[in-house]
Amino acid sequence: MSLAKILWVDDEIDLLKPHFLFLETKGYELITASNGYDAIEELEENPDIDIIFLDESMPGMTGLETLPKLKMKNSTVPIVMITKNEAEDVMEEAIGAQIADYLIKPVNPNQILLTLKRIVEKNRLVREKTSMGYQQEFRNIFMRINSGLNFSEWVDVYKEIVSWELKIDHSNSHNMGDILSTQKSEANASFSKYIKKNYIDWHRGPKEDRPVMSHDLMRDKVFPNMKDGVPTIMLLLDNLRYDQWKIIEPIISERFNVINEETFCSILPTTTQYSRNAIFSGMMPADIAKYHKDYWKNDNEEGGKNNFEDKLLEAQVKRVLRKEIKLDYIKVTSVRKAKQLVDNAHNILDNDLTVIVYNFIDMLSHARTEMEVLKELAGDEKAYRSLTKSWFLHSPLWATLQKVADKELRLIIATDHGTIRVKKPSKIIGDKETTTNLRYKAGRNLRYEGRDVLAIRKPEDVGLPTPNISSSFVFAIEDFYFLYPNNYTKFNNYFRNTFQHGGISLEEMICPIVVLDSKQ
Repeated sequence: MSLAKILWVDDEIDLLKPHFLFLETKGYELITASNGYDAIEELEENPDIDIIFLDESMPGMTGLETLPKLKMKNSTVPIVMITKNEAEDVMEEAIGAQIADYLIKPVNPNQILLTLKRIVEKNRLVREKTSMGYQQEFRNIFMRINSGLNFSEWVDVYKEIVSWELKIDHSNSHNMGDILSTQKSEANASFSKYIKKNYIDWHRGPKEDRPVMSHDLMRDKVFPNMKDGVPTIMLLLDNLRYDQWKIIEPIISERFNVINEETFCSILPTTTQYSRNAIFSGMMPADIAKYHKDYWKNDNEEGGKNNFEDKLLEAQVKRVLRKEIKLDYIKVTSVRKAKQLVDNAHNILDNDLTVIVYNFIDMLSHARTEMEVLKELAGDEKAYRSLTKSWFLHSPLWATLQKVADKELRLIIATDHGTIRVKKPSKIIGDKETTTNLRYKAGRNLRYEGRDVLAIRKPEDVGLPTPNISSSFVFAIEDFYFLYPNNYTKFNNYFRNTFQHGGISLEEMICPIVVLDSKQ
């Protein structure tokens, strides 16, 4: 099997035989044509041609005239123009017609070989290099995830895993992708053991002995990064995983400079009700329920659970900053509100701090569970990232940020928690008031598989409210999800491989917080 099939078009084709012999010894297959008309026929008869080398200066139909006709036959085949003419207008016309490259005569065999490797074999070479790099790093990652890491070290491991995920996405190395997925599962198993061992102690001990958590975020990472006299926008993208941030970072970096990228740890449960209320209040949920009774609802109570984020934020600003600032809070939960954000973009520059909560990614996660079409579009992590990138690039949110990017401002991008694709069911039994979330349960007399969970029998130990005197919490670890024995098989098939949140995993708990400045 040849490395690639080449169509070479030149009116002096006989003079190029040494080139052809050289390329054939390297494993390439050659088809030749001495004019544009024959080239078009060859392309029709050989639709599997991988690349075309096209002479620009041919009698009759020139290379530039042949080029669009070849593109009409096959718009994806890369075409390399070979020319004696270095005139700028000729090159501009060729480049405008979407050639893959151009070479100036006389060309030597090594030039051709390098062009082939860069254009035709690029994907194979990238795939091989990526696979080799990951294979070399595999054992190092394995040793680290089993070496008793602290939280900061777990962040480094998770970032490295995400980095390899993105590289393997780009290289389309499916075999390496499967191996990395298995290694990430092993990492999540070790990380879950780490959280089970340390989470209660974090809440009992001094702040210095734990990572920055949800209720610390505004005080430790947002307020200190505000600049006097410069408007600050805090953009909280609900349910944004670290890998999703890395996939949209190149887009945002076109208009903003990344000043600092850090992470924080979402509290448990890793859900909007708990983590986002903790972020905006600067308190753990038990303290919100104690000091802001009107702003907190437990799982088993009717009504919206995040209806007072603006009030909690105002209270925290007054308590922590101890000065008046011009503050605005905007929650975007619909297309109509997203369009309003675009229309009123410049108004946010009048504030000292504007907090924008954008719910698209969270809605995407939940919608994926409900809609068969989205299950096809976001069937795995790679597709989930790709869908996030496509949404962001064409979103009203990006349109809004571009409208204000020409002004001096500080942008802080954060999230409240991440999400994980669940694969392993775990049976649980609870009463009718037990929460419905698939990754955590709060209720009385819960019965569950102990190896699959972190059980918190006294919610006050981890800053959680206690709706009833016998209430307890259990959090699913790794990629487990809770199912009741009733209709077990039906719901297992329905929810397996969907993206959920609320429990313990690298993806849910290690969250990005990024500080950027506009490129004025």
